[in-house]
Amino acid sequence: MQPFWLKYQTLDLSRPTGSVLPMFPFRDHNPSSRTPYVTWALIAVNILVFASYHALFSDERALSNFFFNYGLVPAIAAPETFVTSMFLHGSFMHLVGNMLFLCVFGDNLEDTMGHVRYLLFFLASGLAAASAQFFSDPASTVPMVGASGAIAGVMGGYLLLYPKARVDVLIFIVVIIRVIPIPAWIVLGAWFGIQLVQGAAAPTAGGGVAYWAHAGGFVAGLLMTVPVWLRMGGTDYWKRTEGAPPHPQAKYRRVKTGIPTVRRHR
Repeated sequence: MQPFWLKYQTLDLSRPTGSVLPMFPFRDHNPSSRTPYVTWALIAVNILVFASYHALFSDERALSNFFFNYGLVPAIAAPETFVTSMFLHGSFMHLVGNMLFLCVFGDNLEDTMGHVRYLLFFLASGLAAASAQFFSDPASTVPMVGASGAIAGVMGGYLLLYPKARVDVLIFIVVIIRVIPIPAWIVLGAWFGIQLVQGAAAPTAGGGVAYWAHAGGFVAGLLMTVPVWLRMGGTDYWKRTEGAPPHPQAKYRRVKTGIPTVRRHR
């Protein structure tokens, strides 16, 4: 059992079960028409914040105290921590996974919403995610940290606007790694389903992944995107684009490696 000062809950998009995903989305085929300055700025801020307290990882008690002060502790629910917790991460890989998801899905929503509205949307999704985790266990004294509640909101909005956009996913099968393009509605729908199942099965007490924050952020982001979707035409927009992005999808070249091919002999 971990000492109480080592416990914290992470908002980690890439760890639904505490291990690496057998399916890992790393890019989409949905190019944006404007530079995603806000998405890049959010990634930069998260990296800089992580670097500012990285030295604390050598002192577990100091790190836990830091998370207790700036992460969201439901039993205390200090108002400022609903925001500060969005920019904290529990490990380097936690940071990398979350920022990759933001990079993949964030630019298109920023392109559609505009820079300022997208920033407000991101923060509102994060607040909704933190609130969902708070209401799931308001007496918890375990700090919650991570940006993925807000990023889950981005994913919910992406699902509504581009359900059939192709997302390249790394598939891990033992030692075999394959890249397979999968429609966004399958990738994001499966991810959301995992959050619900794991959230229902996981105890609310103790550390781990904050599944209900993920689910809450996702639903909030989807609902907040409905007005944008309606302005674009709603179901008529879906019919017009067949659920795909309203512009040509990006194409990526296959890169050949220097690994020799072994032919079978019959």
